[in-house]
Amino acid sequence: MNSHLPFPLWIGHYAAMLKKTDRQPGEAKIRYLDADLELLSPGDYVICAVTSRKIPIAALRYWSVDHQEAYVDAAAAATRMGGKV
Repeated sequence: MNSHLPFPLWIGHYAAMLKKTDRQPGEAKIRYLDADLELLSPGDYVICAVTSRKIPIAALRYWSVDHQEAYVDAAAAATRMGGKV
């Protein structure tokens, strides 16, 4: 697995740790890890580094460990990484 590419994430583990009642509105602060993430500050979304769109935590699938940023979809990730979709 290449840690330089965004990694699609199934967030079942994260969702199980954070009950619906624990979620706070606003932007979450996250440390992006290989195949996982660490919640630094609670929130219900993060911002795409390319499009500036809000990404609901439950929909977060693409990010860069090296750049520590999230992407709304594969096209945004490819754009950031200098590739073409």
